[in-house]
Amino acid sequence: MTDTPPVIQINNLHKAYGQLEVLKGVSISAKRGDVVSLIGSSGSGKSTLLRCANLLEDSQQGEILFKGEPVLWKGSGAARRPSDAKQVLRIRTNLSMVFQQFNLWSHMSILQNVMEAPLTVLGRNRGEVEKSARSYLEKVGIGDKCDAYPAQLSGGQQQRAAIARALCMEPEALLFDEPTSALDPELEQEVVKVIKQLAAEGRTMLIVTHDMKLAADVSDHVVFLHKGLIEEEGAPSALFGAPKSERLRGFLSATQAA
Repeated sequence: MTDTPPVIQINNLHKAYGQLEVLKGVSISAKRGDVVSLIGSSGSGKSTLLRCANLLEDSQQGEILFKGEPVLWKGSGAARRPSDAKQVLRIRTNLSMVFQQFNLWSHMSILQNVMEAPLTVLGRNRGEVEKSARSYLEKVGIGDKCDAYPAQLSGGQQQRAAIARALCMEPEALLFDEPTSALDPELEQEVVKVIKQLAAEGRTMLIVTHDMKLAADVSDHVVFLHKGLIEEEGAPSALFGAPKSERLRGFLSATQAA
């Protein structure tokens, strides 16, 4: 099994918005079952890296591979775009993203929200999708909220619904972009509990987080980004227990003081 390619592999990725270079040559990978956390100050490039991995943003240079298959590009530099729309759709449907702001459809019930993408994007059978959606809502602890609407749920419940929606796509990997930062501390713990459960099941995950305890508890590998570059990376015990970089030490002491 050692020769199985990573689910996600990024090599020397560069991303700029005009003159602002956000990623300056970043390489990361996540093998099946790996939990990789991306930490760093605001503006370090964490969320941009996640969005590039999911092809929500176009990068200007570097390779992105999904299960060993390279994304196909046309053009170069600022004009570079993915060249195969079917490939992009296939990769995106296998990398389910959970956003900071939930992004639930307000006019749909929670059950409808979770069912929508498997029905419309994957064209799966409605009966099977409903059974699966109800099961995932139970899994994240809100099985009793199927008929409620997003506005009737707390922030923590809405984020758990968003996680159930991501799981219902049966993805190869889950990408979390600051999944708890919009939540009050008590609601944050509801979501952290679900993420820890998913990690314990061996799901492949990339997590952008400001929660150092979550990163320490669930990660196999932690990447500290600083100004668009990897400043330090390794096992959580090494990064949090004995950081080598002065910048990482400063970042950790600032987060502990906050």
